Amino acid sequence: MSFCRLRLTVLPLALAALLLAPPASAGRDAGLAALQVALQARGLYGGSIDGVKGPGTTRAIIRFQRRAGLTADGVAGPQTRRALGHYGNHILGSRPLRRGAAGWDVAALQFLLAWHGFPSATIDGGLGMHTERAVRRFQRWAGIQPDGVAGATTFAALRRAPAECPLSLAWPVAAQVGDRFGARGNRFHAGIDLVASAGQPVAAAASGRVAYAGWLAGGWGNLVVVANGSGVRTMYAHLSSVAVRVGERVGTGARLGAVGATGDATGAHLHFEVRLRGAAVDPLRALP
Repeated sequence: MSFCRLRLTVLPLALAALLLAPPASAGRDAGLAALQVALQARGLYGGSIDGVKGPGTTRAIIRFQRRAGLTADGVAGPQTRRALGHYGNHILGSRPLRRGAAGWDVAALQFLLAWHGFPSATIDGGLGMHTERAVRRFQRWAGIQPDGVAGATTFAALRRAPAECPLSLAWPVAAQVGDRFGARGNRFHAGIDLVASAGQPVAAAASGRVAYAGWLAGGWGNLVVVANGSGVRTMYAHLSSVAVRVGERVGTGARLGAVGATGDATGAHLHFEVRLRGAAVDPLRALP
C-alpha cells in the first residue's frame, strides 16, 4: 500500500531503494500500522495496531476523510496523510530518529521493532525513553553501534525478515492457544498464552539448563527460564509453583512447575515466550 509519491530524481539511489522497500514485519505493513496509530489518536480506530487493513481500519479512514472534507474512498493517499497533521508526517527512512521525534515514521519504527522482538511500551508515534531503549537493544542484537538513534543502517536491518527460533520445540502444556504473538491494542504481546487449568503440569519445551526459577516482578509472577542452546531461551510465566532450581539440567518434557495465575494474570494460563539472543520470536513457528 503506497501512502505518498517519491521523486526518485531528487533522492540518492540508496535512500530511494530503502524508502521503497517493503518493511519486513511478518507480512504486515508498518505504514498501515502508523496510519492506525494516527486514527487511534483521533478516537476513530479502536482496534489493535496490527498493520493489517481490516474493515475497522477502512471505516476509520472513511470517517476521518469525511471529517476532513476529503473524498471518502478509504484509501490513505497524500491528501489524507497531510490532513493527519504531524501524525502523517515523515515516511520511514526519510530522517534519523532520536528521542523526542514524533510522527508517522516513529510509529512505523515502533511497529517494526516489536515484530523483531524488541517492543517498546506502546506503539504511539512518540520516541521516548522506552522506544530509545528498544532501539539500542535491537542495534546490539543486529551488530550495530547501539547509540539509540535509528538511521539508515538500523532501518536496513529492520527491513530484513524477523528472526525465528532455530530449534524444534515441544508443547509445554496441552492447551488451547489464547492470545498469540503480536499486536494487543497499542502494545505488543511477545509470547503466546496457553489457556489451561490451574495446577496442570508445565513441561520443558526443549532440553537445557535452568537459568532462572522463582518470582520475577514486572508482571511475570513465578517464572522459569531455560537456556536451550543456540542462543535460545524458553520462558514459562505465571506459574502457581516451581519444580526446578537454577543450574539444573532438564530434558524435553521435564516438569518445570504448574499452571497458575501469579503476577499480572487475570486467569489461569501459561505465558510461553521464546527468545533468540534476547529477541522475542513467535513460539508457534517452532511448535509442531
